[in-house]
Amino acid sequence: MPKRILSGTVVSANSNKTIVVKVTRRVKHKLYKKIISLSKNYHVHDEENLYKSGDKVNIIESKPISKLKKWMVVNNVGDPK
Repeated sequence: MPKRILSGTVVSANSNKTIVVKVTRRVKHKLYKKIISLSKNYHVHDEENLYKSGDKVNIIESKPISKLKKWMVVNNVGDPK
């Protein structure tokens, strides 16, 4: 099974080697058929402490690194890498 890749915005970069990324997705409400946006925060491993609040990043699933961290940063969305 392939690993999931999500994109979101860095909300917090205060911890060492950890950032918090908010991923927002848009879904249609079952009953009212209105488009709503749902968001979720993910704790992400950032080995070199490269990312700051407001950066747009792609994250990928990985093996558990700690109690909360199960994701790693792939790259910055603005980065050509």
